[in-house]
Amino acid sequence: MPLKITDRAAKIPHYPAAGGYSLPDGVALLASNECPDPPLPEVVAAAAAALGATNRYPDPSYRPLREALAEQTGVDASLIAVGNGSCEVLLALGEALLDPDSELVYAWPAFSVYPHLEAASGATAVRVPLDGDHRHDLDALAAAITDRTRLVIVCNPNNPTSTAVGLDEIRAFLAKVPEDVVVLLDEAYIEFAEQYRPEDSIPLLMEHPHLMLLRTFSKLYGLAGLRVGYGLCSSPELVAAVERVRQPFVVNVAAAAAATEALRHPGATQARIAQARESRAVLAQGLRRLGIEPAASEANFSWFDLPAGEDASDDERGALETRVIGRLRDAGVLVRSGGALGRPGALRVTYGTPEENERFLRELTVALA
Repeated sequence: MPLKITDRAAKIPHYPAAGGYSLPDGVALLASNECPDPPLPEVVAAAAAALGATNRYPDPSYRPLREALAEQTGVDASLIAVGNGSCEVLLALGEALLDPDSELVYAWPAFSVYPHLEAASGATAVRVPLDGDHRHDLDALAAAITDRTRLVIVCNPNNPTSTAVGLDEIRAFLAKVPEDVVVLLDEAYIEFAEQYRPEDSIPLLMEHPHLMLLRTFSKLYGLAGLRVGYGLCSSPELVAAVERVRQPFVVNVAAAAAATEALRHPGATQARIAQARESRAVLAQGLRRLGIEPAASEANFSWFDLPAGEDASDDERGALETRVIGRLRDAGVLVRSGGALGRPGALRVTYGTPEENERFLRELTVALA
């Protein structure tokens, strides 16, 4: 007899994971926007030391981590929600806000977890196309808001297209959003951006009563495997909404200790930012040699259309994408498909080590031949 699951569960999309846990040695994993460098030794030591207390549940307040984040950001610790990765904070916020009578507005293509929100809640998703430069069309996003809208998401820099909008554009957009609509500014990649610095968006929390800045330790800090994210909130109500609907003890003791320690090493993170920007320049130059113009990246990855020709159909673009991804995979290089996000013929490539970047460009040249 087949298992009976709910229609809601059946509609939740499968996350396109490219997990390195089952991959052979020597594979260049450039599909998940991870940090190519391992955690700092001090971070590993902090996580290891915390394992001695795993007979006890974590402190549900996560006070040391929230206080460390408060010191770094200037946001009061009571206005910081931590979670088992930023996705967990995102999904908890959606559970608190959305129901079948509500609407959720976000740009598309966007982070592949956003569709989970509508599937899990039954809310109607309003997807607003990006502009011709793969950037958010904030005017169109504001125009899509109705009296049923409960949540608007702006991913900046945008995943998967790597582009960013400026702070003045975001401020003007927030002025158009009704005060009863929550705005989630997903800043998972903000440390790599050049439009503005992470600290520059903090004052926005005072300008909109229902704003959350969503951030993560999975990218710059190299803790993707430990799953720690957080939301900086404009009001205690947002923190309470997230904490009300989720299970306790969402971040394990080792992850919380590692994240807290990671914040104490700004020199290392600045070096990683510099490395990502250097990789950005190397890949852009290499792609242009192949006749490919990447989107204007402000993240730790690049997004671009493969050279299928201006008159190519979506089917032809998709066929080229499939062929190139297959050839790269056979050569031990994994990248992310754009076709799964409604952009046939596009690829998203994470910046790896200098050697991995050169390997990707070399194998892409062969794959396109």
